[in-house]
Amino acid sequence: MMEIISIHIGQAGIQVGNSCWELYCLEHGIQPDGMMPSDTTVGVAHDALNTFFSETGAGKHVPRVVFVDLEPNVIDEVRTGSYRQLIHPEQLISGKEDVANNFARGHYTVGKEIVDLCLDRVRKLADNCTGLQGFLVFNVVGGGTGSGLGSLLLERLSVDYGKKSKLGFTIYPFPQMLNG
Repeated sequence: MMEIISIHIGQAGIQVGNSCWELYCLEHGIQPDGMMPSDTTVGVAHDALNTFFSETGAGKHVPRVVFVDLEPNVIDEVRTGSYRQLIHPEQLISGKEDVANNFARGHYTVGKEIVDLCLDRVRKLADNCTGLQGFLVFNVVGGGTGSGLGSLLLERLSVDYGKKSKLGFTIYPFPQMLNG
């Protein structure tokens, strides 16, 4: 089997992640609670479904995903959103402090305090894979969490999973956003 773990970092990464997982569920016929109706005809092979989802003994499909932000607001939107039953609460990691668009705080201080927890959750997902292919990483460069914690997390993934692929979906801010 070929499995992929997705990691959504910071506000933009998480907002993109919300849309991605909603689309994955729609494409695969998975309901917001992770269940698949018995009368659903899925247009993709079961192996393709298992690339992104693991299936519990009760038939629930759980995404191989970690959402992480250094402040709780955006993660709380996932916790209370329409797909709240889809993602296991352990896979939603939030800190208590915004890094205020500061790369250094996301990489060296506030982010450093939470990176081991993130890697632990990734490791749990990886341990449940039989053929981990790699990681999809969603983040933005130009802020603090997505860029600072994002680069720290990628650095540590490179050490722990050196030969595994890491595909980045990086959002670059446009000049008008940076200048106000």
